[in-house]
Amino acid sequence: MEMANKWSAKKLIFETLEILIFAFILSWGLRSTVVQAVTIPSASMLPTIQLQDRLVVDMLSYKLSGINRGDIIVFNPPKNVDNPTGDPWIKRVIGLPGDTVQIKDDKVFVNGKALTESYEMEKPNYLYGPLEIPKDSYFVLGDNRNDSEDSHYWGVLPGENIVGRALFRYWPLKHFGLLAK
Repeated sequence: MEMANKWSAKKLIFETLEILIFAFILSWGLRSTVVQAVTIPSASMLPTIQLQDRLVVDMLSYKLSGINRGDIIVFNPPKNVDNPTGDPWIKRVIGLPGDTVQIKDDKVFVNGKALTESYEMEKPNYLYGPLEIPKDSYFVLGDNRNDSEDSHYWGVLPGENIVGRALFRYWPLKHFGLLAK
């Protein structure tokens, strides 16, 4: 009977290790290719995203369906930008490849048409452009227009820098849900 108990204990330990190893590999695989959790460290996306909000980022579907105007994306800043923490940034896509973007008269214009932007914290108090967005590049702005280091400051974002599309907020729970466009 004692031998059976030792065998059962060894089997339990082995099965537990198998489960833990599988869970680790699955978690690592998902985080590196499908979804990622991020914490927002800055006020550049106020009022849409608050400081320290936690979001889930889809790292796969945008590669299949493309990036759209209004998408909130997570990306690695361009090489010409100082990023001492090395953390990815988050902004809203305003201009797509081939679009012409201009900021004047407290409004953002894309292809000569003023955008209706219910999500912006305040109207931009600067001038920019006009600029035609090159192929495989995007023009991104923070919703907190006057307190955001974004494309109006450092230029267009290369498409290769995009990590994924922010899908939903999971923390704090009172704000749980999809991010609005």
